[in-house]
Amino acid sequence: MTNETSPGSFSEIAWLTDNWWLVLLRGIAAILFGVLTFLWPALSLLSIVLLWGAFALVDGIFAIATAFITKRPDTGPRWWMGLVGLLGVAAGLLTFFAPAVTAFGLLTFFALWLIAAGVLQVIGAIRLRQTIDNEWMLALSGLASVILGALLIGYPLVGLISVAWMIGIFALAVGIFYIGLSLRLKKVKGTFAA
Repeated sequence: MTNETSPGSFSEIAWLTDNWWLVLLRGIAAILFGVLTFLWPALSLLSIVLLWGAFALVDGIFAIATAFITKRPDTGPRWWMGLVGLLGVAAGLLTFFAPAVTAFGLLTFFALWLIAAGVLQVIGAIRLRQTIDNEWMLALSGLASVILGALLIGYPLVGLISVAWMIGIFALAVGIFYIGLSLRLKKVKGTFAA
């Protein structure tokens, strides 16, 4: 591993360490969203979808702020963080203006992914049967993915509640990672001064 860095990479790290608290806020927002999803599982599906939209909007705003708020004139390009923020804001606004589209879009994407991945796993198991033992485990996992995908398409309301729980788990995990990153950034703040 080399110690070479491109011009501006230290200033980019300095920009992140200076704004560690914005990463912390993103983590807190993600954890709050995840906790609310689990505390009120009986909320209507619309409420859960709107709660996700609020999370996407707030996360997008914090990402945009992280991209453009800096005390250093020498920071490197931050367009990627701004783009992440714009996508989050767009997803949040789409959710508020068309919540059913967002809910069924998430479910449909997830179900089609499960079916496609499952079919590919079954094909892979068939191709591997001459090479390895117990290829049937791969085939069964593929078949399980296809069945789950078909069930989600056949029973979308049950599937949407399941997706809401998975999004809650995702938000908790991402929030923990963001908070850990922010604390690490705070710890090294000043190390990468220009």
